[in-house]
Amino acid sequence: MCSFPCGPKRHKKAEGERSGHIDTPCASVPVRRIRAKAPTRDTSRGNVVRVKAIRRLTVRPVLPDPLRPLSDLARNLRWSWHPETRDLFHSVDPECWTASGGDPVRLLGTVRPARLAELAEDRRFLRRLTAVADDLDHYMTGDRWYQAQSGRLPAAVAYFSPEFGITAALPQYSGGLGILAGDHLKAASDLGVPLVGVGLLYRHGYFRQSLSRDGWQQEHYPVLDPHELPLAPLKERDGTPAHVALALPGGRELRARVWLAQVGRVPLLLLDSDVEENDPGERGVTDRLYGGGSEHRLLQEMLLGIGGVRAVRTYCRLTGHPAPEVFHTNEGHAGFLGLERIAELCDAGSDFGSALEAVRAGTVFTTHTPVPAGIDRFDRELVARHFGPDAELPRIEVERVLRLGMETYPGGEPNLFNMAVMGLRLAQRANGVSVLHGGVSRGMFAGLWPGFDADEVPITSVTNGVHAPTWVAPEVFRLGARQIGVQRAEDALAVGGSDRWDSVADIPDRDIWELRRTLRAQLVEEVRERLRASWRQRGAGTAELGWIDDALDPDVLTIGFARRVPSYKRLTLMLRDRERLTELLLHPERPIQIVVAGKAHPADDGGKRLVQELVRFADDARVRHRIVFLPDYGMAMAQKLYPGCDIWLNNPLRPLEACGTSGMKAALNGCLNLSVLDGWWDEWYQPDFGWAIPTADGAGTDPDRRDAIEADALYDLLEQRITPRFYERGASGLPDRWLEMVRRTLSLLGPKVLAGRMVREYVERLYTPAAEAHRAMDPDSARGLAEWKARVRAAWSGVSVDHVETSAATASAELGTTLALRVRVKLGDLAPEDVEVQAVSGRVDSEDRITDAARTPLKPVGGPDLEGRWAYEGPLALDRTGPFGYTVRVLPAHRLLASGVETGLVAVPSGDLVEAAGLLMR
Repeated sequence: MCSFPCGPKRHKKAEGERSGHIDTPCASVPVRRIRAKAPTRDTSRGNVVRVKAIRRLTVRPVLPDPLRPLSDLARNLRWSWHPETRDLFHSVDPECWTASGGDPVRLLGTVRPARLAELAEDRRFLRRLTAVADDLDHYMTGDRWYQAQSGRLPAAVAYFSPEFGITAALPQYSGGLGILAGDHLKAASDLGVPLVGVGLLYRHGYFRQSLSRDGWQQEHYPVLDPHELPLAPLKERDGTPAHVALALPGGRELRARVWLAQVGRVPLLLLDSDVEENDPGERGVTDRLYGGGSEHRLLQEMLLGIGGVRAVRTYCRLTGHPAPEVFHTNEGHAGFLGLERIAELCDAGSDFGSALEAVRAGTVFTTHTPVPAGIDRFDRELVARHFGPDAELPRIEVERVLRLGMETYPGGEPNLFNMAVMGLRLAQRANGVSVLHGGVSRGMFAGLWPGFDADEVPITSVTNGVHAPTWVAPEVFRLGARQIGVQRAEDALAVGGSDRWDSVADIPDRDIWELRRTLRAQLVEEVRERLRASWRQRGAGTAELGWIDDALDPDVLTIGFARRVPSYKRLTLMLRDRERLTELLLHPERPIQIVVAGKAHPADDGGKRLVQELVRFADDARVRHRIVFLPDYGMAMAQKLYPGCDIWLNNPLRPLEACGTSGMKAALNGCLNLSVLDGWWDEWYQPDFGWAIPTADGAGTDPDRRDAIEADALYDLLEQRITPRFYERGASGLPDRWLEMVRRTLSLLGPKVLAGRMVREYVERLYTPAAEAHRAMDPDSARGLAEWKARVRAAWSGVSVDHVETSAATASAELGTTLALRVRVKLGDLAPEDVEVQAVSGRVDSEDRITDAARTPLKPVGGPDLEGRWAYEGPLALDRTGPFGYTVRVLPAHRLLASGVETGLVAVPSGDLVEAAGLLMR
């Protein structure tokens, strides 16, 4: 750390070349004042206190010419999911590789020059280096899935997220949102999708977790030096660092430097506010992930959205990368990107309404939260202060900005600016991250579309997936490659396709069982190492830790539970009946063992108490060899944990788990799921893949009673169904029924949970339609659509359904009958081409609500009559037995709308017509 009077970070950094990087001190501090301090002795402990550096710099190695490709391999994060590249770096210096935590950049900074010189003369190593470098070049330039698709696909897509979990070597993530974003980028790279990622560079990342002696969570925020990370500065053509800037109230400015991480074929731009030109407050905007108060978070999200668009424009200008046609907002944190794009179009001559329509056409918004409390919301006045003539986006009226995010709908709080609401209003296409979550999201945001049933709210779903090359253990991959070949195995993980996964059926049971035991044994060793380090950090001496040598057993059924620790994920549900759990852990014939990990948010004392409760139970000498809590859960731990578990446990409060991808990663390694039917498990659960924990949805609102019921169900499953199946042996001496479940999990569930499948769905269902809508929205079309919407909204009060009749003579009819439906509607100042008249029909419930509705457009047949009514007719097919009903409605219609629901306008029958517009069929 710098100890100059100007502060720890207020010194200039010379760029330097790859062969060396030297920092220069601030000009205000003469170099001659720097003095080394003599070692001092702490006489109370008798230990030498080491000299502490007064400042830190990064010295990069000089690689011999034959080894220079190592630098390119280290700087492209494809190594994090490419085994051959990691094996190559391991062979450079196995000891340094382990000490570096498997980080090639750190490895090359610590390996001895003599070893580099030796490798430069090692022909075998150089052949391997050439092969791996050539493979990366082919990967970067060759055609992949995307290039083989027909149609006018997007030239490029910009993908914005507040966090990215690419690798433990780049700690810019806190949990599932970031890991999902990282997997999205890696899968896009494997498929050849021209994506550009955009995020923030947090100098402290997310916190590191340790435990006090009594089990209370401790947070630590190590400083990250970008020069020691797999990053490169984005530079202008004159060699100076590329920056973006935001205007702040009071004439201040927030500047951010742009760093580039290369994620395979995908560039990831990370904005860093810790630059000398900023005042101290602005330098700390990107200090840590999800830290600070409201204004701090607002500035982070303005920098991510507005600054991120400016960073993308700068990157495309400097590199010639195609400009994105589609902008994808991963959760609401980056929602301000739409405002910046509106401002760009206004600067080019568009009015606000036209610019809004053009921006919406090319924007995709993904929501990840199933509860309103998970959304960032800001006070109206705080947002207003940061926009307008004296702040950012001065060309846009502040009231227009506010209207995009204010909760001006039934049940909303009108003084709060909601980032998800803004995201939805600025995107023509939106989705949740599982089928169940899509339904939850439609209900949660239904207030934005009053007059429509929740199932018609225009939020679809794309179920998340996980990047198999990242999460599948090398041993699992090798077994698959032995069966179908390396190339087909790589394609199966990256692209999917059930034909490649069907071959799992041909792998002998004994091979699968030996693989599972090997992975379990590796996890046991990993757990013991981490457990020993944790206890030492908690203050235990060596003499207290002998029991760790017997912690866990590679032949015992192993359950994993690891995730963030908000209350709804119920970390401690397993402790509901401690005696019953203890009996399961210590069963003389069918014991279980549990590995638990997770972080509570630093401000969540309730979550910390849950961690402490679990830790204290796991500290009990009776059970500590069967249940452990591992602090500092992150990607490095997860990559060992998922493969080594036999069961992955997930017990959230349904339906509060949007997707829950950890169980997907476990499944790809042959681990069976034991979960509440929530998120993706609700969608794809089969008895072949694991077990569903029954939920007490009908147990009333008492959470204690609900937990008790569901905990009992969990214990019952473990006692009566899971442990017997694991320990039962067939004629071969193997657990045949268990292995069949493992086999079916790999072959049938595996192709579904892939991030490659997920990204293909985004391309086909969201990106390509958004790109087509973007191209159709030229300035004239955008202006025409904006004017049409304004005209329709102004005239909509004159639209009504005036008369409904059918050819039915009675209140019952036979299945297969087709009725003639005739409707008269008043359109006021609108014309038939401005609207669509629909018949909506289907089964009805006891309150005459139509379920599973079919929607049939009716055709105009004449009008207007003397009363200004237009006639519409069409068939009404009675294709379902039982109580059946119908109604009619009028919606706005325009060729550039994504759906008729988009405007939120609808006219339906009223008064006596409601009774007329219905039919009961028996």
